[in-house]
Amino acid sequence: MKLAIGSDHGGYSLKKEIIKVLDELQVSYEDVGCDCETSVDYPDYALPVAEKVTSGEVDRGILICGTGIGMSITANKIKGIRCALVHDVFSAKATRAHNDSNILAMGERVVGPGLAGEIVKAWLDTDFEGGRHADRIGKIADIEEKELTAES
Repeated sequence: MKLAIGSDHGGYSLKKEIIKVLDELQVSYEDVGCDCETSVDYPDYALPVAEKVTSGEVDRGILICGTGIGMSITANKIKGIRCALVHDVFSAKATRAHNDSNILAMGERVVGPGLAGEIVKAWLDTDFEGGRHADRIGKIADIEEKELTAES
C-alpha cells in the first residue's frame, strides 16, 4: 500500500507524528507538504492528496489540519473521494468497513499523537466489507455523476 499525506500549518506537528507511525509500519508514503508552521491554505495540500488517490498513483491518503474539517470538505469536492473526518478508533474502522473511505482526515487541535497513531493503524488495517455497503457507495457515485451532468 502507498499513501499520500498532507497537512497545513495547523496539522504539521501531528503529520510528523503520523509519519513516524507509517515508518514503523513500513507503509510507503509521499508527503505533499506543508513543511512549516507558517500559515498556509489547506486546499493547497488537500487537492494534491485527493488527485493522487483518484489517479491511482497512491492507494489512500491522510490529511491533517487544525480541526480536519477544512481538509475533509476540500477533498470531498473531488469526484471519487470519500474522505472521512475521524477522531476515534471506532469511526476509523467503521468508515473503512462501511464507507470504503479512501482519505482519512484528522485535526491536530482535536486529537493527540497517541490516539492519532491508533486511528491510523485501525484505518489501515480495516478492509471494506462490500455487500450492502458497496451498493451504498454506488449510490454516492451516482450522485456525483448527476451533479456533473447538472453542471454541464
